[in-house]
Amino acid sequence: MKLAVIRQRYDPHGGAERFVSHAAVALQAHGTHTTIIAREWVGEAGETHWQRCDPFYLGRIWRDRGFARAACRLVADGDFDLVQSHERIPCCDVYRAGDGVHAQWLQYRAKVLSPWQRLGLACSPFHRHLLAAERRLFCSPRLRAVICNSRMVRDEIARWFPAVSDRLHVIYNGVDLERHHPSLAGEYRSAMRERLGIPQGAKTLLFVGAGFERKGMQVLLDSFKRVCHEPVFLVVVGTDRHARRFEAYARSLGIAEKIHWAGPQSDVAPWYGLADVFVLPTLYDPFPNAALEALASGLPVVTSNHCGTAEIIREGWNGYICRDPCDAGELAGNLGKALARAQDMRGNARSSAQALGMPQMAQALTGLYARLLQPAQGAH
Repeated sequence: MKLAVIRQRYDPHGGAERFVSHAAVALQAHGTHTTIIAREWVGEAGETHWQRCDPFYLGRIWRDRGFARAACRLVADGDFDLVQSHERIPCCDVYRAGDGVHAQWLQYRAKVLSPWQRLGLACSPFHRHLLAAERRLFCSPRLRAVICNSRMVRDEIARWFPAVSDRLHVIYNGVDLERHHPSLAGEYRSAMRERLGIPQGAKTLLFVGAGFERKGMQVLLDSFKRVCHEPVFLVVVGTDRHARRFEAYARSLGIAEKIHWAGPQSDVAPWYGLADVFVLPTLYDPFPNAALEALASGLPVVTSNHCGTAEIIREGWNGYICRDPCDAGELAGNLGKALARAQDMRGNARSSAQALGMPQMAQALTGLYARLLQPAQGAH
């Protein structure tokens, strides 16, 4: 089978990019030849190929519209059995809703903004463009299936776009269970802590993600102030254009000396190894790869009910869920409980990721592709 996968930009630290790269390799074992259509890409492997699609642009809206038109032309000229897009583009057979529903994200974000900020959000040309692209995608007559990486996203799409309710399929992200394993602690914990100056016996929280506002960094810092009187440290892996603002806020809270800002990392595995608990109190996140990797590495996860990962969290067994992602007191309480029981939950965390390996994800994807191709093959 020939599959085209559309993803506009490549971020070497992005979760969606890791999904595409890993999925393409896993699909090879099932006889799927994958071509990635993107402005740029790295990490080709085996039968996975990259087709460059990089039209000139100025500004974000021109960038998105120009790429959509050029990608659709490549698809029309190509010999593909199925076209799967990770962008809001109407010329796809399958859309993977890895970014969730933009309308839903804007609704959540508006709740934490001032009236003037909400007005600016509503009037933003870029957000209006994304909302229009989202509507065109879900109204496209070509769209045959939508891959949702959580039940949360499935339910949101069904609520905002009920016409596609019968085309929604939940397929969770896959994780490399060999690379992400509790043995990372034995391999990296001591050396990484020595490198960062963290005492070997201190408890350590780990945050991994880009886009600190959406991932809940503000409430995390507020809650960390409430728990850091204990020998507890916070390590932040990832980047944000406003990172310095959050660093300044940590200094204003008097907690800067207990936080390590590690920046983006090409290999996050050693950082899972040094930690005791993974925390992601996100305002909105469909199903972050980092949370799944943390579970596979034996870290209990503390997240919010606006995160798809909450679907595989059993409170007190492999993590805790915050009902209000903006409540620093609730988050602090959950962090305290998770830190106290981190060692007891390590095995449970690993067990909860066992069924979500890359082979299981590839099998689910190829099963969906086969069902989509069956009518066309039967017509010959």
